[in-house]
Amino acid sequence: MAARRHSRGQRSEHIWPGFVDALSSLLLVIIFLLSVFVLAQFFLGQALSGRDAALERLNAQVMELGDLLRLEQAANTELRSEAANLSASLSRANLDNDELNTQLSSLENQLAESRSRLNDALEAGATTQASLEAMTQQLASSTDELDEERLRAASALRDVDQLNQNLRAMREQLARLEAVLQMSEARDLEQQAVIVDLGRRLNVALAGKVEELAQYRSEFFGRMRALIAARPDIRIEGDRFVFQAEFLFASGNADLGYEGQEDLAVFAHSLLTIAAGIPPEMDWVLRVDGHTDSVPISTAKYPSNWELSTARAVSVVKFLTQMGVPPHRLVAAGFGEHQPIIVGNSPDAHNANRRIEMRLTQR
Repeated sequence: MAARRHSRGQRSEHIWPGFVDALSSLLLVIIFLLSVFVLAQFFLGQALSGRDAALERLNAQVMELGDLLRLEQAANTELRSEAANLSASLSRANLDNDELNTQLSSLENQLAESRSRLNDALEAGATTQASLEAMTQQLASSTDELDEERLRAASALRDVDQLNQNLRAMREQLARLEAVLQMSEARDLEQQAVIVDLGRRLNVALAGKVEELAQYRSEFFGRMRALIAARPDIRIEGDRFVFQAEFLFASGNADLGYEGQEDLAVFAHSLLTIAAGIPPEMDWVLRVDGHTDSVPISTAKYPSNWELSTARAVSVVKFLTQMGVPPHRLVAAGFGEHQPIIVGNSPDAHNANRRIEMRLTQR
């Protein structure tokens, strides 16, 4: 018995220190967990404090951006309206003066520069508006969170001065843009005055050229009257020389006969003599018109009077070219039976309507 008690006492001595170690380890674990919890609470408090400050700054920026958005939209609307008015004015000026584009290239360059400045201003406004729209979308996504933080907006008063500075800068920019627009309008007025003056000068120059061509035409008609005074196959009607077709072509044919070639050779010689004195800058042409009577024609070569009249006019033009008349001074046209001198189906009407007409005119 004594041995058993002694043995139990020894086991008790060995068991007790292990229990104490377990309790110590458990206590250390609890202390560690408490330390971790305290640290977590500390960092969580820091995070919440930083979030509150960020929300306050975001709220201030939102208010500032809202004001800037309204101001920028108003400025963009005014700039677009003024740009549209200026563009419409320039378009009207361009439409009225298309014929003077070559002489007014320098003025168009100035207009293009003004347009470029306006486009730059509009692009800057569009870029700012796009930025404001992006911030507005961001604001819309954060509205639910900002509703609880708007009561803390007292710190926004510090940003009022910065906003006022931005407003002053915006007003200065608008003033510069207005000055640019005023300069553009002044240039438009000057350019319109120059355009009107150029148009007047052009009209005077054209009138002089027409009068000068009329003098050469009068001289040409005078010489031709002396040459054809006794010719029944050629007559002068107004500003036209009329050649009877039967003296130039066989019936239903567009090939020049021998007598017709002689008449046209005399005509070409007189034309070249007069043309030698016409200044090169005067753009004159001899128009050759072919006409037929109302008798229908239908052959493989000439399906209608249109083809016959046109072929006769082309034959005359080709012959005049062979006689030395420059091709770029000749024009051929066929009118068929649709422009008669005498209306009717009588033999006299047919004879009068079969003709070749020529007139000296300006291109």
